Amino acid sequence: MMAQMSDLFDDTLKINASIITIGDELLIGQVIDTNSAWIAQELNKTGIWLRRRVSVGDSKPEIIHALDEESNDAAIILITGGLGPTADDITKPVLCEYFGGSMVVDEGALANVKAIFAKLNHPLIERNLKQAEVPDNCTVIPNNRGTAPGMWFEKDGKVFVSMPGVPHEMKGMMTDYVIPHLQQYFTFPFIDHRTLLTFGVGESFLAEAIKDWEAQLPDHLKLAYLPNYGMVRLRITGSDSNNNRLQETLNSQFKKLKALVAEWLVAGEDITLAQVIGKMLLQSKRTVATAESCTGGYMAHLITSVAGSSAWFKGSVVSYANEVKENVLGVQKVTLQSVGAVSEDTVRQMVGGVMDKMQTNYAIAASGIMGPDGGTAGKPVGTVWVAAGSRSKTITAAFHFRYDRARNIEMTSYYALNLLRKLMLEEGISLL
Repeated sequence: MMAQMSDLFDDTLKINASIITIGDELLIGQVIDTNSAWIAQELNKTGIWLRRRVSVGDSKPEIIHALDEESNDAAIILITGGLGPTADDITKPVLCEYFGGSMVVDEGALANVKAIFAKLNHPLIERNLKQAEVPDNCTVIPNNRGTAPGMWFEKDGKVFVSMPGVPHEMKGMMTDYVIPHLQQYFTFPFIDHRTLLTFGVGESFLAEAIKDWEAQLPDHLKLAYLPNYGMVRLRITGSDSNNNRLQETLNSQFKKLKALVAEWLVAGEDITLAQVIGKMLLQSKRTVATAESCTGGYMAHLITSVAGSSAWFKGSVVSYANEVKENVLGVQKVTLQSVGAVSEDTVRQMVGGVMDKMQTNYAIAASGIMGPDGGTAGKPVGTVWVAAGSRSKTITAAFHFRYDRARNIEMTSYYALNLLRKLMLEEGISLL
């Protein structure tokens, strides 16, 4: 039955997909939908264009409506959620009715359920055994990571795939079965991206700077602006039936784009600011530490989120209290008494103190007023001093952020990391 699918589509047709996530817990925010983001990324790698992402509750009319609507516009409908053993998991019976099937026990799924419960030495009840029931008109997708099997349906030239909502189980099915089988039955165009990272310029200014270049982009290339915490990623996405032609066009346009934004360019690849710092330090065989007051360890968090950061990050001192700044980092009492913790002198001394404590080549420090209280007329909420230093030089910067406490902490951390990047550039260390 499925082998005939490839005959339904011309090679040049763009294949669209939709994702339907099912579960009341998604609608009320009790569970964050990470499945859709992951699936979208995997589809894009394969050359499948995602048209929409839709979330519905555990409601038969809503599920059926979503199936009808999405199959009007997409050739592939991927469904996650609602396949568990409890009464609110209604996806399977709804799909059975929607596709006009009858429930039967799949022997392979039954053997899988029994094997899992035997391995865990847990009792097996009727509710668990019913997980092996599937509509008789679906192709069963094995679940090598759980008890609920997936289901592949076809209707009116469209493919519907139902998978568990548990991310680990869904990812296994997508990787081992769904993507390979979709590639067998459809011919997809080549899709690729080029991404760069800028810092210190808003998206509106970037758009103005590159407007002439953007206006001349070929129709099969699209530019996306992705702003976040003082940074903007620019991503060119291209689609073409000829991969060599696509790569040549992308490379040519990306080279032009990098030249236009060279003033603000941080990296010519899709990596984080912390990864940029890590690459620069690793290549130069240098290390860094952080001294954090108002950020409370968030800079260290960003750094240690990078795999392999232990090769270039020594540690952090969270000197939230003034006595820690003084007793651990060696900030002078007279400095704290005369100009206060939120000052250029204090962050300079914090940098020197943590470099000595950690025996590193570089250090960054931050001290500020994150809010919502604590500000004064001279130092309102959002006032921050940051410093980045080496054994021969320290540079500082003051900022006045206008956000809530969480955002101020995040902005401070990113600006401090970028200050370190600037210092390393001044000392001849670049991203190779």
